[in-house]
Amino acid sequence: MNSWFWLGVSALSLLPRHAATPEFFDPPSFVVAGVTDTANRGGHGSDVILRSSETLAKSTSALGDSAKPGENPLETVRELQHRAELEPSERNLFDWGAELLAHRAFDPAIEVFTRARKQFPRSTRVLLGLAAAYYAKGSYDQAAQRFFEAADLNASDPTPYLLLAETQSSSIADSDGYLERMARFARLQPANARANYYYAVALWKQKAAAGDAQALLEKAIHLDPALAVARVELGILRASQHQFSEAIRDFEQAIAIDAELPEAHYRLAQVYLRTGETAKAQREFALHDRMEKAASARADEDRRKIQQFVIKMSRDQN
Repeated sequence: MNSWFWLGVSALSLLPRHAATPEFFDPPSFVVAGVTDTANRGGHGSDVILRSSETLAKSTSALGDSAKPGENPLETVRELQHRAELEPSERNLFDWGAELLAHRAFDPAIEVFTRARKQFPRSTRVLLGLAAAYYAKGSYDQAAQRFFEAADLNASDPTPYLLLAETQSSSIADSDGYLERMARFARLQPANARANYYYAVALWKQKAAAGDAQALLEKAIHLDPALAVARVELGILRASQHQFSEAIRDFEQAIAIDAELPEAHYRLAQVYLRTGETAKAQREFALHDRMEKAASARADEDRRKIQQFVIKMSRDQN
């Protein structure tokens, strides 16, 4: 028998007699051969999609509850793999998959999360990890289904809805399944400002019930006056209805709360153009461009700091 089996047997022999015996975790079909420094952006689609996949990867990692060993990426993933082989607990498998995802090893992360899901079908964070990995790979239909399943496991848990709201793929955000979950989020948590905001955005994206969307945005702002993004969205809705003075007020209020919101400046510039205030529009466009360049530079620096794993399939090692 191979060494993987004996590692599992050794680990099981250390368990107390009353402990539950975990299901044996088969060896993965991949080998982490090393890491490489790369500025390759990875991901799929537009820069907006790429940024959302990176945000999802970070949000997924934040769901872990285990201290990561070491600072070397290769040592870290191998140690997490070793832990998962010795004790294939939900916690260890999740941390291993999340570390692979963080370093853009999408297919291996999918494999680990898929196996973890078979062993722990009621784990919300495993489903979310699998969804985030599919999303980062560009498999949006698969990602949507896993996000929806995670939201359905425990409908009162806000985490799946919050991560789902970070997706920017139109195939997910424009789907009936997305709107249904955001409607449920707002219904189950009516005092949650973000629940109302996300449901409003979902309605507005589908061009459905603009009046309802506006009421939800106003409610979100009432619940959380510092929720600047809700004021931006309300301004967008009002501008589409030619309520320009109201839209300008919404954008200015959003900027007063958070002056580093590029979209608020961009949308304000657009309204200024439509109202003939060209100088103000040019100023806001310039602010938007500066912020976008700064954000892009920060993102590129973060990407340079991420070392990408070199993955080889196990059959290549035979």
